[in-house]
Amino acid sequence: MKRTSALLLCLLLPLVSAPTLAQGRDAEAPIEVEADQLDLDDRAGTAVYTGDVDIRQGSMRLTGDRVEIQRNAQGQLSRAIATGERAYLEQQPDPAEPVVRGWGRTVIYHVAERRMELIDRAELHQGGDTFDGGYLEYFLDRRVVQARSEGEGVEGRQRIRMTLQPEQ
Repeated sequence: MKRTSALLLCLLLPLVSAPTLAQGRDAEAPIEVEADQLDLDDRAGTAVYTGDVDIRQGSMRLTGDRVEIQRNAQGQLSRAIATGERAYLEQQPDPAEPVVRGWGRTVIYHVAERRMELIDRAELHQGGDTFDGGYLEYFLDRRVVQARSEGEGVEGRQRIRMTLQPEQ
């Protein structure tokens, strides 16, 4: 039991210490994970949570039926992949910015790039602006959205729709 706890701590420690995971205040917040099952492979640098997974750290929340956390060779969190009927990721990139909310059958968060991919029935909301389509990619820091109606992992063709609110 102690070895498993130590392995889990080694895997999650980069979440706490990596300021790129969330804004500065998020990186200092505790990580809370709820799931039905955990499969941890310390050598491979992966943790796979299954069963109504809910991971929170500060303003960041990631949910799905299955969430896989991956570390790089230096032991830092590199990627989080959530899958399910409506996998979900939210984060407030900056205290002055509205919360970014994203859904898809697959949600991939690339930590170092602060980039999220929303795949299949993708939906992105920030403030009153919304984007829908087969594949959406969002760069949190640059506020850049790339949208496609088709792509790898997308069932059929899903037209791009967006609603942009006027500047106030």
